Amino acid sequence: MINIQQQEEMFIAIGNAIPKKLSIYAIDGTAMMLRGLKDSTLDVDFVFDKRSDREEFMNALRKLGAKESDVTLVYGLKDNTPMMLEFSDCRFDLFMGKIITSFFSDRMKERAKETHEFGNLIIKPADPNDILIMKSATSREKDIDDIVSIANKTRINWNIVIEESAEQVRLGHETAILGLGEKLEKLLNRKLITIPKHVLDDLWNMLNKQVKNKGKGKKKR
Repeated sequence: MINIQQQEEMFIAIGNAIPKKLSIYAIDGTAMMLRGLKDSTLDVDFVFDKRSDREEFMNALRKLGAKESDVTLVYGLKDNTPMMLEFSDCRFDLFMGKIITSFFSDRMKERAKETHEFGNLIIKPADPNDILIMKSATSREKDIDDIVSIANKTRINWNIVIEESAEQVRLGHETAILGLGEKLEKLLNRKLITIPKHVLDDLWNMLNKQVKNKGKGKKKR
């Protein structure tokens, strides 16, 4: 577990160890901390566009004493797992484009406009709308807590959330709409969040269309 000060100190050390400017995206608790939505996190999660950038980042971590970590101990044999390194009592999860089942889409990249510079390390935290969507793809209790925090501390643009869930399905994450709808409905029933009535209606209508379209595709075969 690291706090905001420890995270900043690590990022400064990494930025000083990187030989040239390197821009990456932060997701999960890392993005929430950078956006002031969380005080601490268990690990640091980044998404890279290029494998060469990820290798550059990993080389900087290794120079600082980071050690390799066994990804299967955390993620098992799932697809699209990250490269993992342990540094200063913290685990770094370094993804390429796809985070297990969720895609870090082009629209998500465009919405990640906020930047934080630590020497040569430039970090763009994911937009809160997109953090909420990615967290809805998991079953971890801490992600449920984070969804509640995001929904209650930020002004969520529900149109973006709905549209991005459809984009995730288009890209290949077939359970994106279902996962989001189930999480929101559960939290709404527990009175932990409030959302406009049309949000769940829109999601369930989209899910019904998705199921029907999938059924049509099978018949054609």
